[in-house]
Amino acid sequence: MKILPLFLLTIVSSGLYAQKNDSSRFYFNKGIEEKNARHFLVASQAFEKAIKFDPAYTEAYMENGYVFLEMRKTDPAIRNFTRVYELQPANKIVVKELMDLYYNYRQYNKATEFAYKCIDCKGAQRIIGMSYYRQEDYMKAEKALLSALSKDGDDAEVTYTLARTYLDMEEYKKAVPYYEKAVSMDKTKNVWMYELGLLYFNLTNYKGAVSSFNTAVERGYTVSNDLNENLGYASLYSGEYDKGENLLLNIWSKKPGNKDILRDMAEVLYQQKQYDRSLVYCQKLMELDPNDAKALYQGGLNFQKKGNKDRGQQMCDKAIEMDPSLASLRREKKMPGL
Repeated sequence: MKILPLFLLTIVSSGLYAQKNDSSRFYFNKGIEEKNARHFLVASQAFEKAIKFDPAYTEAYMENGYVFLEMRKTDPAIRNFTRVYELQPANKIVVKELMDLYYNYRQYNKATEFAYKCIDCKGAQRIIGMSYYRQEDYMKAEKALLSALSKDGDDAEVTYTLARTYLDMEEYKKAVPYYEKAVSMDKTKNVWMYELGLLYFNLTNYKGAVSSFNTAVERGYTVSNDLNENLGYASLYSGEYDKGENLLLNIWSKKPGNKDILRDMAEVLYQQKQYDRSLVYCQKLMELDPNDAKALYQGGLNFQKKGNKDRGQQMCDKAIEMDPSLASLRREKKMPGL
């Protein structure tokens, strides 16, 4: 066997490496050309050939990842960017790409992992906060979202998510200013406005609730029985009695067997010192069921408040005879339970 001298082997090896490098560069340039022409599939095929000649060609992996994103093929895009990360773990560009991709792909653990590797990257705190919120880790979400807002106070989505974080933490008063800011920044989100109305309602800011519900409808929120019911009760509590009654009676007309609406209306109107209006619904309940002791007792309370104490007392006594459990209400001076 004829043995080639070592220097000749070196020359041959260098020549093969240069040939592979030239081929890899050729297909890479071809891929860029096709990518710029928006021939994404052909571009990807060229980048794959470039990678075949040089398996450590990070630029080719990156460009191939971007091409797959253009074709909305997330999995192969992630595979290409991951290969770059394996070859260059300090490459902040690819770390950010993976951070964004995993978040958009709803892989929140991975999104958070890469966000921490790129903590100074734009949007890192945002993704950390949003990811923690999606995972219901509200304390960590609050911290990251506040940090994100300190860098970009005009981010409506982050502002809303912070509001929801406080809502889910049951810190309702903290949620209000962030809800108010979010709905002022993005007027297309009618659901946010409706949620603000519910929040106002729970905090007994009924006028605010009425305004928010109406604005939600103006912004395109679908009118439903639930919305009209909430708006109806908020209207009653706000003193808009005709409006509230009309909304709630319309709902009741669709399900006339439902006594709860009538009973609720009687109680709310009693609380609002609208005793004659409350009596109307007590009467309706009695018409539906003459043995409705709660309605009779409630009617008796209304008559007492109107100054007709004897008649009211007699009605309450009769109601207790019908349902002895109501005697506890007299001792505690409460309305019948709903």
